[in-house]
Amino acid sequence: MKVGLFDHVEQADRPLATLFDERLTFAAAADEAGIYCLHVAEHHCTPLNMVPVPGVYLAAVARATRRMRLGPLVYLLPLYSPLRLIEEICMLDQLSHGRFEVGVGRGVSPFELNYHKIDHDQSRDIFIDAFRCISAGLTAETFSYTGAHFNYKDVPMPLRPVQQPHPAFWYGSSNTIGATWAGEHGMHFLSLGPTSFAKTNIDAFRSALAKRGGAAFPKAEFRGGTAIGVLRNIVVADTDVEAHRIARPAMTHHLDMLNWLRDMHSSSDLAARLSVPRAATLEENLQDGTLIAGTPDTVIAVIERQTAELGINYLLSYLFFGEMTLVQALRSLQLFRTEVMPRIAHL
Repeated sequence: MKVGLFDHVEQADRPLATLFDERLTFAAAADEAGIYCLHVAEHHCTPLNMVPVPGVYLAAVARATRRMRLGPLVYLLPLYSPLRLIEEICMLDQLSHGRFEVGVGRGVSPFELNYHKIDHDQSRDIFIDAFRCISAGLTAETFSYTGAHFNYKDVPMPLRPVQQPHPAFWYGSSNTIGATWAGEHGMHFLSLGPTSFAKTNIDAFRSALAKRGGAAFPKAEFRGGTAIGVLRNIVVADTDVEAHRIARPAMTHHLDMLNWLRDMHSSSDLAARLSVPRAATLEENLQDGTLIAGTPDTVIAVIERQTAELGINYLLSYLFFGEMTLVQALRSLQLFRTEVMPRIAHL
């Protein structure tokens, strides 16, 4: 079992510059703790995500860390010029000395896509065309591509990534269509949501991956060569009561941020398309498995149960969320590092 770190970098009760400084301090601590990779979300026009240009943020992370891998989860490909994004990927792989991981997706929120004048109904086709274009451009010294949405001819490509032929692709999915597509393309994969919901997506991915025959870019550090994981908010403390005391306001704020755009738009049709089931209280989140909070023993027991049910080899931990303070997050990370990670490594 490898452990990763996820972050939205939500708006909180302090200046944004302070929040950025805290997150870079936390990233350095996670690097020292042996966290495998930091994955950061991309969202737009919402306080859920204060790093809507993830490449800028990850460039700072690359210089604040030494060993931990890093990457977006995910770049929203319909919002990019493929050529510009190819160059960004190459730069970030160079700045991190070959530690970059490329998460890609089309964007789960129709609201955010609409703000950028992208029709949600067309976004999957645009995403697939952009992915094919970027995949081709990352391996070419002179780049040409003809597709339904993107066309390039004889473009010189002096920028190259450290990792050859290019960094591995990752996909995060909240539905079986995306999970199947990711498996068919041999990507590394992450799901989210309640355990039963995540299992459906993971099973769809695993079935498609088996038919393909394995990962396009296998990683020896993961059992079977493919990272297959689930995202979980995690708070570790000296007692269950203390963990719940910290987690309750943090989850309330986090859920408010997740639902911010949905609540602002009254269209039930659009809201229904945000398909991940979301609990409303701390108790419901603990029950459905999306939140794990307690002593190291409590946290380990839940991770063991979910690992057995889901068959994952990658735990994507969300350790600094909501309005948690840096002190709270660092203490949780310390307990997670010393008490939890050594005891789940064999899973």
